[in-house]
Amino acid sequence: MIEETHAIQALKDIALESLKEQRRARRWGIFFKLFFVGYLLLGLWLIFGSGSSTEGGSITSSADKITAVVDINGVIMDGVEASADMVIPSLRKAFENPKTKGVILRINSPGGSPVQAGYINDEIKRLKTKHEGIPVYAVVADMCASGGYYIAVAADKIYADKASIVGSIGVRMDSFGFVGAMNEFGVERRLYTAGTNKGMLDPFLPENPQQVAHIKTMLDVTHQQFINVVKEGRGDRLKDNPDIFSGLFWTGETAVAMGLVDGLGSASTVARDLIGAEEMVNFTSEKDLIQRLTERVSLSMKSMVLGESVSLR
Repeated sequence: MIEETHAIQALKDIALESLKEQRRARRWGIFFKLFFVGYLLLGLWLIFGSGSSTEGGSITSSADKITAVVDINGVIMDGVEASADMVIPSLRKAFENPKTKGVILRINSPGGSPVQAGYINDEIKRLKTKHEGIPVYAVVADMCASGGYYIAVAADKIYADKASIVGSIGVRMDSFGFVGAMNEFGVERRLYTAGTNKGMLDPFLPENPQQVAHIKTMLDVTHQQFINVVKEGRGDRLKDNPDIFSGLFWTGETAVAMGLVDGLGSASTVARDLIGAEEMVNFTSEKDLIQRLTERVSLSMKSMVLGESVSLR
């Protein structure tokens, strides 16, 4: 009986120790899972930035006068940081700050939506009229092409690095055609529409010459709008060169000679030498981490689904 009691107690001790071990293992498992999640979030934070928002209205500076900076980075389109909904509020805060002596549009963009670029261009001109004493300079980083240049010409002057890419004053529409592939695989396209041209741009149908002509006319109209905006912004500084509006692009050094750019310089040199307020304060509103992750997914989806959209790129 005593031996049985000892055996039962030993089994209880073993079971209790096993339970404790399972609890310890569970705690360590939770710890490592949390550590992994934290490590992942830290990595995302390092990749995409801190996720903080810069709100111009709350910016303080010890300097009497500042140079306000608004960044326009990446593709210009709805729903991203270079959209009109993000850039325009930043511009307003930059102009309305009582310490602002001048505004720099720091542009690094391949272009994008003519509508979004047009909204921003119009707002810059409106703010310049409202705040006549505040000059506006566009400063090109790596690239200021197409829709990016559409925005830049609203500034009083444009500066770039000698190796910056500038120009691409044209309009494009991208699409695909899968008719040959469908014929090869024996796939039959079934499309029912009400309206003669409702199926226009369908990648699974052969091109219709009349519809292609309509698209080209639409692109020509948009291109002429772009040309008019550039001529209005640059005036007689543009050289008489037909290549300017051909869609070609050039280095910043060549762009100066063509009248597309006023000179070579960086944001810091413009702030110091032209505006006269060396302290630069960034008024660019930024999305938080989740918004930026969502934005990248959305941008990829739009590129795949809306490949036929008109763009200044």
